[in-house]
Amino acid sequence: MASSCKLFLLLLPLLFSLSRAATFEIANRCPYTVWAAAIPGGGRRLNPGKTWTIKVIPGPDGGRIWARTGCSFDGNGLGRCSTGDCGGKLECRDHGQPPNTLAQYSTSQFNNLDLLAISLQEGFNVPMDFSPITGGCRGIRCAADINGQCPAELRAPGGCNNPCTVFGTDEYCCNSSRCGPTNYSRFFKDRCPDAHSYPKDDQTSTFTCPGGTNYRVEFCPRTRFRVSIQVIRLPSE
Repeated sequence: MASSCKLFLLLLPLLFSLSRAATFEIANRCPYTVWAAAIPGGGRRLNPGKTWTIKVIPGPDGGRIWARTGCSFDGNGLGRCSTGDCGGKLECRDHGQPPNTLAQYSTSQFNNLDLLAISLQEGFNVPMDFSPITGGCRGIRCAADINGQCPAELRAPGGCNNPCTVFGTDEYCCNSSRCGPTNYSRFFKDRCPDAHSYPKDDQTSTFTCPGGTNYRVEFCPRTRFRVSIQVIRLPSE
């Protein structure tokens, strides 16, 4: 009996953490296959229309979710991707190789708030929507045709690089405090106003939701149509 009580007391913190775990539903709305990646979480092939759900236990470390494209893996889960590759593995343990559109989050932080963002600091490969399923807070979207409009010097197979990846200078990488927007960061910001466009872009691109919120990350999100109704008045007889 005593050993059973000790085991229960040891498991109690884990059971409490699991009860507070946030659910992330990852959906592929692209007309092509993507290989979703998540840290924590691993990786999963997602054909068009498929979803993958992961649960994340609150903790001090943040997480990230992104799409990989142009992948090929063998039966052991080893291979390579054109964009977002994480060390040649289906199950990601390392960050993705640029360019890749990135959903970032930290759950249950100060004042029990979740922090969330879409970051283009590692470039862009797939349009993305990162929105709450619960919680009553706003979502974030970056669905512009960045690949099609990408400046020639930033273009990469399957995506559009961030200038830090291409040039590696302090002007674009912000390794010191003397750093501000550039023409390249404005290119990303103009098309995706809510996304991180360069390393010191936190104030305009970090959003909050109540702790315990569940989320949905959607690749190639459906277009949001705004319906307008025109009233036609006929001339009176």
